[in-house]
Amino acid sequence: MPKQAATPLECGFFVFPNNPAPMTEFENKPIAILYEHPDWFRPLFAELDRRDIEYVKIHANAHVYDPAETDIPYSLVFNRASPSAYLRSEAESTYFTLDWIRHLEKLGVPVVNGSTPYTMEISKALQLAVLQELGLPYPRARVINNGRVAPEAAKGLRFPVVVKANVGGSGAGITRYDSLEELERAAINASITLGIDHTALVQEFVPYADGHITRVETLGGKFLYAINVFPAEDSFNLCPADACQTTEGQALSRSACALDAPKNGMRVEAFTPPREILEQVERIAERVKLDVGGIEYMIDSRDGKPYFYDINALSNFVADANNVIGFDPFERLVDYLLGRAGITVAGKETAGVA
Repeated sequence: MPKQAATPLECGFFVFPNNPAPMTEFENKPIAILYEHPDWFRPLFAELDRRDIEYVKIHANAHVYDPAETDIPYSLVFNRASPSAYLRSEAESTYFTLDWIRHLEKLGVPVVNGSTPYTMEISKALQLAVLQELGLPYPRARVINNGRVAPEAAKGLRFPVVVKANVGGSGAGITRYDSLEELERAAINASITLGIDHTALVQEFVPYADGHITRVETLGGKFLYAINVFPAEDSFNLCPADACQTTEGQALSRSACALDAPKNGMRVEAFTPPREILEQVERIAERVKLDVGGIEYMIDSRDGKPYFYDINALSNFVADANNVIGFDPFERLVDYLLGRAGITVAGKETAGVA
């Protein structure tokens, strides 16, 4: 007899199951890793291999599922689909992934970074809605669905502004405009692009203090580590896995980075944010059910105040982490996955991150 589907629980504008299936239904099954870009996940796969953990690789760009199925052959699914897949002409994974993980959740399958955080990952507009709900500061913005209305949307905002695609990734789809006249010319010339869902933000550009932003990584909803990221001049790519040197100029091993990521002059350093910021980050992670991800903020050089601007449900971690932060976050990530899956290793039950 088919198992009764979990009854969804409404929470704000998100829906997630409140009746997960008993863990016994998933015991003795492998972990599944849903991924999009193979090079970004080599360190994760290597750590699983090192521990001789059984797992299945599922490529997000070529997958199939049956809506009528009631049995899933995995103890846990780890969602690592990237919103930037469309930059590699592989946009088919983006919204399919959301449908599949909602299907898994309906069946009660444990999903790390499930539908709620993934919905955040593919909507900067929703990220701002969460920050607004929590009463946390962010650069003022308007949401548009047509480039022609960008100048109207920018009225009342402080220039420079950026037009930022709702579905981004590694700084893609962000263009800066220094004046209303410049933005109006772009609108008239139809040169404003909104991305794959035809939605974008018109947002105040924040000149960050000391030339860096701060990315706080979380695991299990709790602080894992933080880094300051110093981007290359005139670059919006703030992906820490793409960094190639420390602030002292020491070259970083790029074995954890995408092979197609250019050595772009980005620099990183370890940093511990104030307790107040960490508490706010953990509030965000809790609100969006973020199992593992990075939350970014910057200090506005004009007023000295922090502003949050990005919630990332896809964390590749910083390149050469041992050199930068003093430990390998992939080891702790695998501990967390085993704990969530209830997998026992060498006679001991692995605990998840508290």
